[in-house]
Amino acid sequence: QVQLVESGGGLVQPGGSLRLSCAASRPDFTKHAMGWIRQAPGKERESVAIISGTGRSIHYVDSVKGRFIICRDNVRSMVYLQMNSLKPEATAVYYCAESNLPWSTGAFGYWGQGTQVTVSS
Repeated sequence: QVQLVESGGGLVQPGGSLRLSCAASRPDFTKHAMGWIRQAPGKERESVAIISGTGRSIHYVDSVKGRFIICRDNVRSMVYLQMNSLKPEATAVYYCAESNLPWSTGAFGYWGQGTQVTVSS
């Protein structure tokens, strides 16, 4: 059974930063792409950032390019999302998700419980 546990959400002012963490419990962590997906109230889910199993391939949604950074630590089975210059429209529940394959274009088989990020003054 794969478990994904997110942490690091919270309330931040516009322009501020937050770092989300996701701890994965599974063997062969490097064989699975990981992603951060968010869902704002009344909106569809959006894949914010995806990283391949090796970490060599990364994809960001256009709206966060240059401000968010996804990375992974394959020794500790962790994935991180550093979010800088946050805007109010980033307010959403952020989910950590795992693909069954080394790369994903948005399909994920396992999801964490989500962590709330609120950007407001």
